[in-house]
Amino acid sequence: MPLPFLTADRAFDAHPDDVALPFDDHDHWRRPYRPGPWRVGAAALVLLLASFVLLAAVIIAAAGALPGAGACFGVALLLIACALRMLRVGVWVSARGLRRVGFFTTKTLAWAQVASVRTVQQPVRWLGLPRTVQGQALVLVRQGAEQLPLFTDHSADFLARTEAFDRAADTVEAWNAEYGVVAA
Repeated sequence: MPLPFLTADRAFDAHPDDVALPFDDHDHWRRPYRPGPWRVGAAALVLLLASFVLLAAVIIAAAGALPGAGACFGVALLLIACALRMLRVGVWVSARGLRRVGFFTTKTLAWAQVASVRTVQQPVRWLGLPRTVQGQALVLVRQGAEQLPLFTDHSADFLARTEAFDRAADTVEAWNAEYGVVAA
Protein backbone atom coordinates (compact mmCIF):
# COMPACT_ATOMS: atom_id res chain seq x y z
CA MET A 1 0.00 0.00 0.00
CA PRO A 2 1.56 3.32 -1.00
CA LEU A 3 1.98 5.85 1.79
CA PRO A 4 2.19 9.25 0.07
CA PHE A 5 3.22 11.13 3.20
CA LEU A 6 6.50 9.14 3.24
CA THR A 7 7.55 10.09 -0.30
CA ALA A 8 8.89 13.55 0.50
CA ASP A 9 12.36 12.54 1.65
CA ARG A 10 12.65 9.72 -0.88
CA ALA A 11 12.20 12.23 -3.68
CA PHE A 12 15.20 14.15 -2.40
CA ASP A 13 17.26 11.00 -2.02
CA ALA A 14 16.55 9.96 -5.61
CA HIS A 15 17.59 13.28 -7.18
CA PRO A 16 20.91 15.11 -7.05
CA ASP A 17 21.33 18.22 -4.95
CA ASP A 18 21.02 20.56 -7.93
CA VAL A 19 17.30 19.80 -8.31
CA ALA A 20 15.38 22.15 -6.01
CA LEU A 21 11.90 20.74 -6.73
CA PRO A 22 12.36 17.00 -7.26
CA PHE A 23 8.70 16.20 -7.96
CA ASP A 24 7.54 15.61 -11.52
CA ASP A 25 3.99 16.89 -11.06
CA HIS A 26 3.96 20.26 -9.32
CA ASP A 27 0.16 20.62 -9.41
CA HIS A 28 -0.47 18.12 -6.60
CA TRP A 29 -0.34 19.24 -2.98
CA ARG A 30 2.74 17.76 -1.31
CA ARG A 31 4.29 17.99 2.11
CA PRO A 32 7.99 18.83 1.58
CA TYR A 33 9.02 16.77 4.61
CA ARG A 34 8.09 13.61 6.47
CA PRO A 35 5.98 13.81 9.60
CA GLY A 36 8.22 13.72 12.63
CA PRO A 37 8.52 10.91 15.17
CA TRP A 38 6.64 12.87 17.85
CA ARG A 39 3.65 13.35 15.54
CA VAL A 40 3.68 9.75 14.32
CA GLY A 41 4.11 8.43 17.88
CA ALA A 42 1.17 10.49 19.17
CA ALA A 43 -1.01 9.28 16.29
CA ALA A 44 0.02 5.69 17.00
CA LEU A 45 -0.95 6.06 20.65
CA VAL A 46 -4.35 7.47 19.67
CA LEU A 47 -4.86 4.55 17.26
CA LEU A 48 -3.89 2.13 20.04
CA LEU A 49 -6.51 3.73 22.27
CA ALA A 50 -9.03 3.45 19.43
CA SER A 51 -8.32 -0.27 19.13
CA PHE A 52 -9.06 -0.76 22.84
CA VAL A 53 -12.29 1.21 22.48
CA LEU A 54 -13.27 -0.94 19.47
CA LEU A 55 -12.57 -4.07 21.51
CA ALA A 56 -14.76 -2.67 24.27
CA ALA A 57 -17.50 -2.01 21.69
CA VAL A 58 -17.37 -5.66 20.57
CA ILE A 59 -17.54 -6.91 24.16
CA ILE A 60 -20.44 -4.58 24.96
CA ALA A 61 -22.27 -5.67 21.78
CA ALA A 62 -21.75 -9.33 22.70
CA ALA A 63 -23.25 -8.61 26.11
CA GLY A 64 -26.38 -7.31 24.39
CA ALA A 65 -26.15 -3.56 25.10
CA LEU A 66 -26.29 -2.25 21.54
CA PRO A 67 -26.67 1.49 22.39
CA GLY A 68 -23.51 1.33 24.52
CA ALA A 69 -21.69 -0.55 21.78
CA GLY A 70 -22.76 2.10 19.25
CA ALA A 71 -21.44 4.86 21.52
CA CYS A 72 -18.11 3.06 21.90
CA PHE A 73 -17.93 2.53 18.14
CA GLY A 74 -18.60 6.25 17.60
CA VAL A 75 -15.83 7.22 20.03
CA ALA A 76 -13.43 4.86 18.25
CA LEU A 77 -14.27 6.42 14.88
CA LEU A 78 -13.68 9.87 16.36
CA LEU A 79 -10.28 8.76 17.71
CA ILE A 80 -9.30 7.31 14.32
CA ALA A 81 -10.32 10.54 12.58
CA CYS A 82 -8.25 12.55 15.09
CA ALA A 83 -5.19 10.35 14.51
CA LEU A 84 -5.48 10.75 10.74
CA ARG A 85 -5.90 14.50 11.07
CA MET A 86 -2.80 14.68 13.30
CA LEU A 87 -0.82 13.06 10.49
CA ARG A 88 -2.15 15.60 7.95
CA VAL A 89 -1.11 18.65 10.00
CA GLY A 90 1.75 20.61 8.44
CA VAL A 91 2.73 22.70 5.46
CA TRP A 92 1.80 21.55 1.96
CA VAL A 93 2.99 23.14 -1.29
CA SER A 94 2.01 23.01 -4.95
CA ALA A 95 2.29 25.22 -8.00
CA ARG A 96 -0.96 26.92 -6.91
CA GLY A 97 0.31 28.04 -3.52
CA LEU A 98 1.07 27.12 0.05
CA ARG A 99 -1.36 25.38 2.39
CA ARG A 100 -0.96 25.41 6.18
CA VAL A 101 -3.02 22.58 7.63
CA GLY A 102 -3.83 22.77 11.32
CA PHE A 103 -5.79 20.34 13.44
CA PHE A 104 -9.01 22.37 13.17
CA THR A 105 -8.31 24.82 10.34
CA THR A 106 -6.66 24.93 6.95
CA LYS A 107 -5.36 28.13 5.38
CA THR A 108 -4.38 28.27 1.71
CA LEU A 109 -2.42 31.15 0.17
CA ALA A 110 -1.69 31.60 -3.50
CA TRP A 111 1.95 32.27 -4.30
CA ALA A 112 0.90 35.75 -5.51
CA GLN A 113 -0.07 36.62 -1.91
CA VAL A 114 3.35 35.60 -0.55
CA ALA A 115 6.00 38.33 -0.36
CA SER A 116 8.76 36.11 1.03
CA VAL A 117 9.54 32.97 2.99
CA ARG A 118 12.53 33.04 5.31
CA THR A 119 14.06 31.35 8.35
CA VAL A 120 14.36 33.50 11.47
CA GLN A 121 15.82 33.03 14.96
CA GLN A 122 13.15 33.68 17.58
CA PRO A 123 11.54 32.19 20.67
CA VAL A 124 9.42 29.23 19.55
CA ARG A 125 6.97 26.96 21.32
CA TRP A 126 8.31 23.56 22.34
CA LEU A 127 6.06 20.81 20.87
CA GLY A 128 3.23 23.33 20.65
CA LEU A 129 3.12 23.75 24.44
CA PRO A 130 3.13 27.18 26.16
CA ARG A 131 6.83 26.83 27.09
CA THR A 132 9.09 28.74 24.70
CA VAL A 133 12.71 28.10 23.83
CA GLN A 134 15.13 29.83 21.50
CA GLY A 135 14.96 28.26 18.06
CA GLN A 136 14.35 28.74 14.36
CA ALA A 137 11.07 29.29 12.58
CA LEU A 138 10.16 29.35 8.92
CA VAL A 139 8.10 32.52 8.52
CA LEU A 140 5.92 33.47 5.58
CA VAL A 141 5.52 37.20 4.95
CA ARG A 142 2.29 38.11 3.17
CA GLN A 143 1.97 41.04 0.77
CA GLY A 144 0.50 43.26 3.54
CA ALA A 145 3.63 42.64 5.70
CA GLU A 146 1.73 40.19 7.93
CA GLN A 147 3.98 37.38 9.20
CA LEU A 148 2.67 33.84 9.46
CA PRO A 149 4.85 31.17 11.13
CA LEU A 150 4.79 27.95 9.11
CA PHE A 151 6.83 25.56 11.27
CA THR A 152 9.63 25.59 13.82
CA ASP A 153 12.60 23.43 14.65
CA HIS A 154 10.97 22.52 17.99
CA SER A 155 7.65 21.34 16.56
CA ALA A 156 6.42 17.74 16.55
CA ASP A 157 7.88 17.27 13.08
CA PHE A 158 11.39 18.61 13.65
CA LEU A 159 12.33 18.24 17.32
CA ALA A 160 15.92 16.90 17.37
CA ARG A 161 15.92 16.75 13.53
CA THR A 162 17.78 19.93 12.54
CA GLU A 163 18.81 18.56 9.13
CA ALA A 164 15.19 17.75 8.31
CA PHE A 165 14.15 21.27 9.36
CA ASP A 166 16.85 22.85 7.19
CA ARG A 167 15.89 20.68 4.21
CA ALA A 168 12.16 21.44 4.62
CA ALA A 169 12.81 25.17 4.99
CA ASP A 170 15.05 25.18 1.90
CA THR A 171 12.40 23.29 -0.05
CA VAL A 172 9.58 25.68 0.84
CA GLU A 173 11.87 28.60 -0.01
CA ALA A 174 12.65 26.93 -3.37
CA TRP A 175 8.92 26.54 -4.11
CA ASN A 176 8.48 30.24 -3.29
CA ALA A 177 11.40 31.17 -5.54
CA GLU A 178 9.94 29.06 -8.37
CA TYR A 179 6.30 30.16 -8.18
CA GLY A 180 6.29 33.29 -6.02
CA VAL A 181 6.02 36.85 -7.21
CA VAL A 182 9.39 38.37 -8.07
CA ALA A 183 9.86 41.72 -6.32
CA ALA A 184 10.63 44.58 -8.66
